This record gives sequence, C-alpha cells and structure tokens, in this order.
Amino acid sequence: MVIALYPGSFDPVTKGHVDIAERAAPLFEQLIVAVYDAPPKHLLFTTEERVELMRKALVHLPNVRVTFFSGLTVEFAKEVKADVIVRGLRMSSDFEREFEMALMNKKLAPNMELICFMTNLEYEFISSSLLKEVCRLGGCIDDLVPEHVAAALRDKLHR
Repeated sequence: MVIALYPGSFDPVTKGHVDIAERAAPLFEQLIVAVYDAPPKHLLFTTEERVELMRKALVHLPNVRVTFFSGLTVEFAKEVKADVIVRGLRMSSDFEREFEMALMNKKLAPNMELICFMTNLEYEFISSSLLKEVCRLGGCIDDLVPEHVAAALRDKLHR
C-alpha cells in the first residue's frame, strides 16, 4: 500500500490545492493532506479552521485523510508511514524552492520520494497571499476557491 503525504499551510485552500489533491488521490492507496501547524508566515486562519476548510473541499475523495502536523515534514511522513511527498509547482520560483527542500528531505529521509504535479494553467497564478489581498480589497475570488472557502474568507476579512 503506497501512502502519499501532501503537506502545506493551505491558508486558505484554493482550487489549485484541490486540483493537486484530485490528481494525486487516484495514484495512491491513501493521500494524507497535512496542514502545517506553524509555518513561518502570518496566518489568517487557525490550524483547526484550515483543516476543516480542507476537509470540506476534499470530502468527495474517499481515500483522502486531512490532518495537521508540526515539525519536519519528513518526520511526519515517517510517522504516518508515507512513502511519497506530493507537491504542486506553479512556476520556476516554486521549482527552485521545492528542489532545495527535496534535496534536504532526501538527506534526512533517503527512502522518501517526491512527486511534483505541474499546476493546471487555470490555477498557475493563484497564491494564497494574493488571494487574501484581492478578497480584502473587495475583488471577486469565487472562481479561485471552493464556495465555502470564499464565504470563510469574506467573513474573516470583512468583519
């Protein structure tokens, strides 16, 4: 049984994140989507909120489990017996960062494999930080995030 781990901060989950999960899920017995508890950036949503937003976004995928983690990704991957780490790539800057992380992860966990999915063109420009800024300024984000995420964003940013 091959288990894959798809980690990220997911603040908030976008349709690009959902697309990666939908494409990865059929390739593995189980896909664990892991929300990073303490990324080194300012978060809009709590860990619990991000987990719940992701669960709702992926409820249609029966072999996907959503949870949270802290610490090193490779250590969590070992804990959940994942063989593969899944990541999405939008542009060349993503590749450079992912390549650095992959080399470090390979050093820390030589048997862990990385599989990168190229983002579909329609989601290539989406970033969570840009999305939050557009929503904060009143722009339309409805086609960029699941419906429940758009509602949560508007509620959080326009209180």
